[in-house]
Amino acid sequence: MKLIIENLNKSFDTKHVLRNVNATFERGKIYALLGRNGSGKTTFFNCVSQEMSSDSGRVYFDETGPVSDQDFGYVYAMPMLPEFLTGYEFLNFFVDIHKDKGLDRKDINTYFDQIQFNQEDRYKLIKDYSHGMRNKLQMICILILKPTVLFLDEPLTSFDLVASLEMKNLLMDIKNDCIMILSTHILQIARDICDEVVVLQHGEIQALSNERLHHPDFEAEILEILRDDHEK
Repeated sequence: MKLIIENLNKSFDTKHVLRNVNATFERGKIYALLGRNGSGKTTFFNCVSQEMSSDSGRVYFDETGPVSDQDFGYVYAMPMLPEFLTGYEFLNFFVDIHKDKGLDRKDINTYFDQIQFNQEDRYKLIKDYSHGMRNKLQMICILILKPTVLFLDEPLTSFDLVASLEMKNLLMDIKNDCIMILSTHILQIARDICDEVVVLQHGEIQALSNERLHHPDFEAEILEILRDDHEK
């Protein structure tokens, strides 16, 4: 399956954030989306997933046609979770509101086990969770729903070394089941787990050939692409 984006445009007043963006993303690959702060990465995610209306353009799957917001999962850099619940209580609530998808409370501990979430931590209030633990809880929800397209916003920056390695392995395990696009400022993450790189600059997307990802001059090439015109 492929996610196809054609002539996507989005402006805010006089600022043209996305300019006739054309791109194709395939299931079974992890794409790194690179761009400077303010380049429009979040706007791109929101317009593609229909969280935000675009000014023009088309987004669809090659096999099934138009997308819907139910096709997308989003792992946020800053998870939005109810702090007054424990992780276990939150997952009970999450499963209950998605029973139409065949979810069952009896599977909750299996979900926790899948990302090696400590037994003790499952019963702590979310307000006492570290940033990394909140991100892991957020990731459980994504794994449960199994979206067709998964967007990840700086997904590994808040994890310690062990958790980061666990999450990298998890993303590699699930990549064949979805179309995965992650934004990151850490080029080593792109090199470690991504198959392709796309760069968002001046409202346009540029795809790099996958062999460039592991080329010795990769970092220098990205730096040159992301420099503003007046810096060149």
